[in-house]
Amino acid sequence: MSKFILGDCKDILKDISNNSIDLIITSPPYNINLKYNNYKDKKPREEYLQWIHDIFVELKRVLKDDGNIFLNMGYTNKDPYISMEVALKLKDIFILQNNITWIKATDTEGHFKPINSKRYLNLTNENIYHFTKSGDIPVNKKIIPYKDKSNLICRRTGKIKEDGRCKGNSWFIPYAQKNKKGIHPCIFPDELVEMCIKISNIKSGVILDCFCGSGTTIRVGEKYNLSGIGIDTDELYINHCITTIGINSTAVNQFYQNNNQNKNV
Repeated sequence: MSKFILGDCKDILKDISNNSIDLIITSPPYNINLKYNNYKDKKPREEYLQWIHDIFVELKRVLKDDGNIFLNMGYTNKDPYISMEVALKLKDIFILQNNITWIKATDTEGHFKPINSKRYLNLTNENIYHFTKSGDIPVNKKIIPYKDKSNLICRRTGKIKEDGRCKGNSWFIPYAQKNKKGIHPCIFPDELVEMCIKISNIKSGVILDCFCGSGTTIRVGEKYNLSGIGIDTDELYINHCITTIGINSTAVNQFYQNNNQNKNV
């Protein structure tokens, strides 16, 4: 069964057992001054990078040795380095097994957020860093069916091949339209989470999102029979997840009660 927990993931993660998480799909605040409900998305640079580093130290502890982490990071034209700096900050913790570009469109044209500037190109992509502990974790590459089924016939032998091919590391996945984004400024498309699950080839287990926001990772994970743990510091987002997804609200309410008791001590 899945659950959502209100609190700082640096603290909550300490209560999660070692080597207990199969898959982590998450996207922290990018530190580019996005407008969240109550989080201020503009920490001093080194403080932000160290904050991310400390969280990922805990994520390494809770992740199984054959587990996968997919970290989504964005950037701006004014600050194009922030995503790269985060990845480099984690170099001493994880191996970057795959560097994926999420292109937020169905083709090479168009994006719902054009930039009114004579010097900058429109931003049409974000980074997805696939981290593992060892760098040699097998992935399910052949997850995209062939459009032309004649490609399934091996020209050399005439035998039928498996109906699947490698998607590569450029993922064309349209972003949610503005009127579908709801209360959170950065919502994953369902297909993005599905791709990470399929690549991991995970059939059961626990999926974690330590910046769960609107809960997409956990909601999609349940479609694939994964128990989820969603963590967020914002009660508005946690309540939204409970209302729209409706999973294990008892566990979350108990956490609220314990948290409030601790405040009164």
